[in-house]
Amino acid sequence: MDLRKLKTLIDLVADSGIAELEITEGDGKVRIVKFSQTVAVAPVAAAAAVSPVADAPAAAGVGAAEPQGHAVKAPMVGTFYRAPNPNAPAFVEVGQAVKEGDPLCIIEAMKLLNEIEADKSGVVQQILVENGEPVEYGQSLFIIA
Repeated sequence: MDLRKLKTLIDLVADSGIAELEITEGDGKVRIVKFSQTVAVAPVAAAAAVSPVADAPAAAGVGAAEPQGHAVKAPMVGTFYRAPNPNAPAFVEVGQAVKEGDPLCIIEAMKLLNEIEADKSGVVQQILVENGEPVEYGQSLFIIA
């Protein structure tokens, strides 16, 4: 793959909502991953400078929610959707009982829709991601207890 084509692909990833792009051409393979560490660090640092005490309860609340149930994690990078299409109802709601294998959401990755199923039976305690948000590999999506 020539450098101009590679630069174009890098610019495409940088300017879009795509978090990861993998291209196979002949025997060559290129994988471009966009990291957003500076975006994640900036708000935390700004909030800590303004009110370090205010951050402690929020952090404790998030940490306390995880151990109360089983976290269903994203198996891939992509875009999170709660329903099979924009006009359909969500797969699950908070308080709904689910069985292992029930569909919980869809993650769109590279124009492919991947149905994510419950890996444990229980009741949906929390939905941790908003519809249409990008998700990272291993990110917690739901809490089931």
